[in-house]
Amino acid sequence: MEAVLNFIKQTGFSMLAVGNNWQTVIMVAVACLLLYLAIVKKFEPLLLLPIAFGMLLTNLVGSDIYHEILFAGGHAHWDLFGGEPVTQEFINTLSPKLAATLKAGDVITPGLIDYLYLGVKLGIYPCLIFIGVGAMTDFGPLIANPKSLLLGAAAQLGIFVTFLGVRELFPIIVPALDAFLKGTPLENLAASVGIIGGADGPTAIFVTSRLAPEFLGPIAVAAYSYMALVPVIQPPIMKALTTKKERQIEMKALRKVSKTEKIIFPIVVTIFVAWLVPSATPLVGSLMLGNLMTESGVCDRLSKTVQNELMNIVTIFLGISVGATATANTFLSPLTLCILAMGIVAFGMGTAGGVLLAKFMNLFLKQKINPLIGSAGVSAVPMAARVSQKVGQEENPKNFLLMHAMGPNVAGVIGSAIAAGVLLALFK
Repeated sequence: MEAVLNFIKQTGFSMLAVGNNWQTVIMVAVACLLLYLAIVKKFEPLLLLPIAFGMLLTNLVGSDIYHEILFAGGHAHWDLFGGEPVTQEFINTLSPKLAATLKAGDVITPGLIDYLYLGVKLGIYPCLIFIGVGAMTDFGPLIANPKSLLLGAAAQLGIFVTFLGVRELFPIIVPALDAFLKGTPLENLAASVGIIGGADGPTAIFVTSRLAPEFLGPIAVAAYSYMALVPVIQPPIMKALTTKKERQIEMKALRKVSKTEKIIFPIVVTIFVAWLVPSATPLVGSLMLGNLMTESGVCDRLSKTVQNELMNIVTIFLGISVGATATANTFLSPLTLCILAMGIVAFGMGTAGGVLLAKFMNLFLKQKINPLIGSAGVSAVPMAARVSQKVGQEENPKNFLLMHAMGPNVAGVIGSAIAAGVLLALFK
């Protein structure tokens, strides 16, 4: 009977009944909602399903699969990974909620996701993802229509508008903001929240891990969740900012781009961006390396590997790790909820920026641009381009906007990486 009682005390059900764990139940419900959206509604399941399941795993009481304490203060505590006992001095640096779960002398046994999360923390996964994205990206539409580069740049409006909004509004709407910031400069947090507007999850992780590591969890979850919800968020904004006549504009087929142009492009972009914004070199360099592997035609095995096996493996690890950071302690706080709210504002502003610039350009162009392709200037490749195509065909079945939208879409990837480099140069 004693053995049975000990077993019962170690079950998650017993821990739920004894402890004050109502917040974890809420997070489990949120994870199940995201799983529903991924499986039933098919909102980018390749991203949303592993994120949601990681969120589910980390909030199951007693699972010990992820330990916030190992990454407290935004840094990996290698001594705790190595089995060193927790000291009272370290406990004193923790938030009250985390400190209450420890006592001096405790030894933490890292879980599976603790090790996987190191790839996020050290900035490894974002660069590997960018190699795969580059290998799967065709820059031909951008080369054929250089004007689309402007649309990709305009879509970065959401990043900088949100940066200003967070810096000015958070001190007003979040009481006792300094306590939540835990030493992170407000400008750093504003830059990290703003980068969500680029709709580029790897870039958001890369920037936040360097500027505001304490908030990597909520920002990464927001960035990837909004990327997955592109088909829901973008169409209302696109329709609100355009007339029916504008949405019906047909565009001529793009010129054929030579293989030489496609080979030279990633080399030139890497050199130019690295000299212009050195902080963006890891992201842009990885993106262009993957693209050059494909376009050169001499690295077929490597290109196929980074497009398939490597991309799939890193996506699984990244999704589960990002989801696991959405613990009840971190997620259910006023500041985190404000981050989520400003994230969707950033995303909406980025979408609007591309559409509005396309409308402005039409005032001077003989060959009119369908403003819907401007919304693809965010970095969600190729999701945003597919949304432009879908909305355009709803208005005019003769509209074939996908390749035209891919120009600003891939320009947005480069643009968000450059914006990230600018923010890192200013605030790191």
